[in-house]
Amino acid sequence: MAHGLDRRTVAVVVTFNRLALLQRLVARLGEVEGLDEVLVVDNASTDGTGAWLAGTTTTGEVPVLARTLDHNKGGAGGFHDGLGWAIDRDADLVWLMDDDGLPEPGCLMTLLDHDFDFWGPLVVDEDHPADLVFPVRPPRTASALRTVEQARAKARGGVLADIVIPFNGVLVTRELVDRIGLPREEFFIWGDDVEYLWRAVEAGARVATITDAVVAHPSVGELGTPMAFGRTTYNHSPSDLKHYCMARNNLVNLRDYRGPLHAMAFVLKTIWFYTFTRPSLARLRLSASAMKDGLAGDYDGHERFLR
Repeated sequence: MAHGLDRRTVAVVVTFNRLALLQRLVARLGEVEGLDEVLVVDNASTDGTGAWLAGTTTTGEVPVLARTLDHNKGGAGGFHDGLGWAIDRDADLVWLMDDDGLPEPGCLMTLLDHDFDFWGPLVVDEDHPADLVFPVRPPRTASALRTVEQARAKARGGVLADIVIPFNGVLVTRELVDRIGLPREEFFIWGDDVEYLWRAVEAGARVATITDAVVAHPSVGELGTPMAFGRTTYNHSPSDLKHYCMARNNLVNLRDYRGPLHAMAFVLKTIWFYTFTRPSLARLRLSASAMKDGLAGDYDGHERFLR
């Protein structure tokens, strides 16, 4: 297999109504060595993103191409569209990211020093860069790694094998996309990245986090809220849209990839959280609606939150 700079590497950025963050990211991508092209998928933004993109054809010496979707398809639809677009443009490697991340200038070259099928950087809190935004739990270990120091201490040769935070600066090979297809666009947001990773692993993909490669990212707030007397955590969000999609899509992912016992455990965990940890009858009802829709294969329910 060709290695590193021998392969055409295309960045795919998905954006929605965060023009200032997008501008910051696109400027940074112009400073990144090893990048052949930037593709921006605009989820029908209403904040001037489309006009700005129309006037932005390069960043540094890297070509920038953009397309605006006819309606907001969420991160899932954006990455489905963007990854397919990159493959159509003969990408050998696709570097996937949201608009709110900021890779260090040497991030891509550090990733390209390694050869996997689906691999990415540490994702650190931009305001507290010693901390990971998304804690990682290596397979067959009991506790999550929450700091850069912990992750690097656990790594072997700068590599945490068999784990990665997807769609936050991850590289995906063309060969893997040819094998497993594109992300599930109907998920809209939440869980599409995990589903794609689990699908890749099921297909035998080599997965890793490269601990010397870094992407900064804003804090994600209450994700990982402690519950059950601190024995576990729950991905609570104040947004009804995010919670609906999380409850629906996570249940589907657990059913499809981990089995009915894991799916049932998630249902019970949700009931516990919104009965005892953050009591809310409205959230219990919303959770039940979302889970029912997921099990029925109904992926239109989130649209009521977009009106």
